[in-house]
Amino acid sequence: MKAETILDADYKPAEGEPFMNDRQLEYFRQKLLAWKNDILKGSRDTIEQMQEGTRNIPDVADRASEETDRALELRTRDRERKVVAKIDAALRRIEDGSFGYCDETGMPISLKRLDARPIATLSLEAQERHERKEKVHRDR
Repeated sequence: MKAETILDADYKPAEGEPFMNDRQLEYFRQKLLAWKNDILKGSRDTIEQMQEGTRNIPDVADRASEETDRALELRTRDRERKVVAKIDAALRRIEDGSFGYCDETGMPISLKRLDARPIATLSLEAQERHERKEKVHRDR
């Protein structure tokens, strides 16, 4: 795939075109990169705020509240770190030609699902089966 491919800002993948053509792949690549950049920017902002925000708060309740806020922020960033790993995996799938196909069935994942969750590796049907199996095991 050519790195210099420029997408029309109004482009949205459509069911009527060939699945995972160059234009669709570039659309999803750009979408994934933008998502990753947003997450990384948020992480940098959090680190800066935490470095600047280290201060001695005399009131125990205020200090506890700030520590709770920091812990919540760090948990959120940890979840986002895991999403970045999934984004990187999706970008690798774009490069190796497996992006957009269900890991379980090998069938195409709907464009609507990929547009909503471009890191998806299972079709909606396979995901629902997976979740039902998980629920059965959890309920035992």
